[in-house]
Amino acid sequence: MSFPKKIVFYFLLLFSAFLLFFPVMYAFMISFMTGGEIMQGKFFPQTFTFDNYFRVFERLPLMKYLINSFVVSAGVMIGQLIVCSMAAYAFVFISFKGRDFIFFLFISTMMIPWEATMIPNFFTIQKLDWTNTYQGLTVPFFALAFGTFLLRQHFKTIPKELFEASQIAGLSRFAFFWRVILPVSKTSLVTLGAYGFLTTWNMYLWPLLVTNNDQVRTVQIGLKQLQSQEVATEWGVVMAGVIVVIIPTLLLLFIGQKQLQKGLTQGALK
Repeated sequence: MSFPKKIVFYFLLLFSAFLLFFPVMYAFMISFMTGGEIMQGKFFPQTFTFDNYFRVFERLPLMKYLINSFVVSAGVMIGQLIVCSMAAYAFVFISFKGRDFIFFLFISTMMIPWEATMIPNFFTIQKLDWTNTYQGLTVPFFALAFGTFLLRQHFKTIPKELFEASQIAGLSRFAFFWRVILPVSKTSLVTLGAYGFLTTWNMYLWPLLVTNNDQVRTVQIGLKQLQSQEVATEWGVVMAGVIVVIIPTLLLLFIGQKQLQKGLTQGALK
């Protein structure tokens, strides 16, 4: 690539990154502003004070919401890793009649909108008396078609000779899964774990549907409560809450960016 093309290429990259990250930067600046500064349309606050951050913790049990979100997100992540990895292992290494048909039927559920299954899931949770519980917030998301597909594609790159050798060595199917498959699939497992954690952390509608008190509510509901507590919304306080909520997701993305990219493309080529 010639030098002028490199300049244009990196300029477009910087411009695209600025467009994508600008809302976060603007929310960060607003979190330090007073109401008057926000109404004036300023971008930089006159003074950087943490008053809005103190007030957001005073108005809401935000720390409890953060803990709830972490517990729910971690629970969904662990559940998806267990269920999806075992399902993918069965679809690759265990031969049974109708395996491919069942797999494609399972994958076809990705075409069904989540909203179409929300009401039946809610009735099931209600019958089990799981409203306002962690299991009601986590268990419906353990079986993930995308996660099973992602891990299956990676498992298919593992030579079948390893499985045959493990059978000759006397390893059981679960021992082969535990000792061989999981250690060589760390990248794809990290990718699926990060995907499940971030998706659950940002979930709003399902926690709103299955909770009616602050006991297990998550941070996304808390942010909405900040906007509806008063007639005039104090956007400085709201944006302070937004920044507190997105910090864990940004850290996870920055730390695991390479692993995410590698895991999403690892099963594409043999």
